[in-house]
Parts: sequence; C-alpha cells; structure tokens
Amino acid sequence: MKRFRGFRPSRMSLQPGRPLRWLAQFFLKVFGWHVEGTIPTEPKWIAIGAYHTSNWDFAVMLLATFSRQLPIYWIGKHSLFRFPFKTLMRWLGGIPIRRDKTYNAVQQVVDEIERHEKLVLVVAPEGTRKATDHWKTGFYYIALNAKIPICMSYINYKRKVLGFGPLLHPTGDIEADFAVLREFYERMSAGRFPAQEGTVQIKAPKEE
Repeated sequence: MKRFRGFRPSRMSLQPGRPLRWLAQFFLKVFGWHVEGTIPTEPKWIAIGAYHTSNWDFAVMLLATFSRQLPIYWIGKHSLFRFPFKTLMRWLGGIPIRRDKTYNAVQQVVDEIERHEKLVLVVAPEGTRKATDHWKTGFYYIALNAKIPICMSYINYKRKVLGFGPLLHPTGDIEADFAVLREFYERMSAGRFPAQEGTVQIKAPKEE
C-alpha cells in the first residue's frame, strides 16, 4: 500500500471565536438542544458521531462544537480539495485522503495527525445514514496506530442532547473494545430515525 503525499498542508482548521460561540449557543437554545459531558483534555483524540441517521447530525455537531470553541477535523475524499475549493475545505477542517486500493487510507490520516500538536477528528463510523449491520473500523485503527483515545461522543434526538462520553483507549482487541462501544451507544445514543441506526459491531467475515 502506498502513502498519499499529495497534500502537506499547514494547520488551517476553523478556530471558533467568542462571536461564533455565542451564535452557536443562541441557536442551540432556540432549537432546544444542549451539550453535556466533559471535553477531553488530551491534545489529540477521535470523536465518534453516532448514531448518524440524518443530515441534521452535522449541523447539530457543528453548533455543539462551536459552542465549546472546539476546532474539529473531518475526513474527505481528495477530489473535494481541488481548486477552487481546496483552501475552503482545509479551513473547514477537512483532511483529504485517497481511497484507491493502492493507498493506505488509515496511514494517510495517521500521518496527518502526527503533523499536528492538537487535533480532534470527528468520524461517523456507520459511514452512511442508512441502516447498516456493522460499523466501519477505520476510526479504530487510526486511533490504535496514532496512539490516541476515542471519545464516545453521541447524539440523542429524544433528549435533544449532544454529549461527550468517556474515553476508550484502543487495546488492539477490537472485539472487546467494540463490546464496550456497543453497550455505551445502545444506552446513550438515539438517532433521529431509529430504524436507520447502524449496529455497533465489526463486519462479519465472508463465508468461503
């Protein structure tokens, strides 16, 4: 697997200042949402966005993170970062990756993480808003290889809450670690469309 070296950008993620924080807090209050939990103090960590069942999830997540003045990063296909949108995508916190089979997508993100002193990467493990019988495991191996924790952050439409839960430090035993994630999300998270919530488990191996 090759590593993607098409981008070597400096830090350009949006830095939410006080005006943006006040504006985000205002809109959260208007729509009846609130943020709970403690933001991790670690310099680098992954925030899970689950359950992801609606386009509104992204808007709520942005308002919640802006209200706490938390600059975030996200992963996007490299084609989104071409001229004339490259600078804007980077400013919004985008990390470009190539998804070709000849490139190691996990290593691309790990390399980017290592170039920063501080970084919060938001990932939706379901990878889709539709119902799925498993979570994608890329986020797990990114955290494992970069040696950073995973924050069990969640969205709950029943309570209108976006929360920051406890940290999971990947052990390398993915089955055991996913059991911890599954117990937490089945208890704490509630998507806008419950029937579309992805099952918190790894993909079953194909039968030969």
